[in-house]
Amino acid sequence: MYITEIFLQGFRNLSQLHIEPSEGINVIYGSNAQGKTNFLESLYFCAMGRSMRGKSDQQLIAFDAQESHIRLLVQTQNRRDKIDVHLKQNEKKGIAVNGLPVKRLGELFGTLYAVIFSPEDLSLVKDAPTERRRFLDMELCQLSRVYYYDLQQYYRILKQRNNLLKEIQKKPSLQETLFVWDGQMVEYGERIIAARRRFLVRLDEIAAEKLARLTGGRDSLQTLYKPNCEEGSFAERLHRNLERDILFGATQSGPHKDDISFLVNGREAKVYGSQGQQRTTALAARLAEIDLIREETGELPVLLLDDVFSELDESRQKYLLESIDGLQAFVTCTGILSENISAGIIYFMSKTELSYRKRKTGTEKKISQCLFFVFSDTLYNRKNNDITGKKQQAEIFSGRASIIK
Repeated sequence: MYITEIFLQGFRNLSQLHIEPSEGINVIYGSNAQGKTNFLESLYFCAMGRSMRGKSDQQLIAFDAQESHIRLLVQTQNRRDKIDVHLKQNEKKGIAVNGLPVKRLGELFGTLYAVIFSPEDLSLVKDAPTERRRFLDMELCQLSRVYYYDLQQYYRILKQRNNLLKEIQKKPSLQETLFVWDGQMVEYGERIIAARRRFLVRLDEIAAEKLARLTGGRDSLQTLYKPNCEEGSFAERLHRNLERDILFGATQSGPHKDDISFLVNGREAKVYGSQGQQRTTALAARLAEIDLIREETGELPVLLLDDVFSELDESRQKYLLESIDGLQAFVTCTGILSENISAGIIYFMSKTELSYRKRKTGTEKKISQCLFFVFSDTLYNRKNNDITGKKQQAEIFSGRASIIK
């Protein structure tokens, strides 16, 4: 799976952009606050229907614009899809796949598989269980529309049950109606627990292998599922905690309280791991996602790497690059990466200009009021996995950059 065309208009600080990326590695570099992360955010939005930053949709629209538009063309093994996203002030977002409106996000999942890794992923290990549940849910939703439906139903019922618990505090006789919600909650909750357990068993195996290779065998990793209640005991747990639930006006048991534990060398990484170990653990989990998506769907996801190389030593950089060989990847950085990386296309992002430069001669051309430049002295060839050293020419027109062989 790879993206063949990207069009953005009015998305954050990106006024307009139209490019045809490489099927291999695309490097986007430039100074801070130029919009590199915003660019990755737009791609992630097309895959998941939401920002990875958790912002409201209206915050994604440029300050001087009334609406924002994202369009991607995605090529898979068997088909070619078009994803359109329209964001408007004071209106719900509009998403369409191949011209057909998406009524529920579950209809979008699977059109574009994406895995993102950024320095903020340290929160996956360090922060509260909410971050780890979000990690679980976002990955499982990509892989299974059934899981997405079960999750939506579970949280809808949870909200209704919590509202009823608050009403019971004022009117105790309403307690007799609680069983209506409890039965449905147990049904969907136990399916979620089972799906999470299956997913984490496989994730544990793959992530352990990834971390061992990242650290040269110095560290070991275990990924453990810590369900708030086990399958088959959810109903009994709800009944046992009923008085407490009424007292707090909220449901205290269920998969919405689940957690994941990362153990590095047998110890809790959140508490005892160094920052380097925590970062490597998060990276191993993300790399494991790639293999899981490939196993479940037969497709390779698009990889989004947001300034991660600055946080990794040379050996980890090298292994990461080996791991993404054959994937389409979008890599942001504040400078050109080491010689270990062979990019299909390299873009320079600036708020005011688009530059094209030949590496060997150092000559440079500039065009005002554009966002990107593209150049490549070594172009990655997917057909024979070869790196050709021939100079490439670049043609730039109407804010669009493309490589001409």
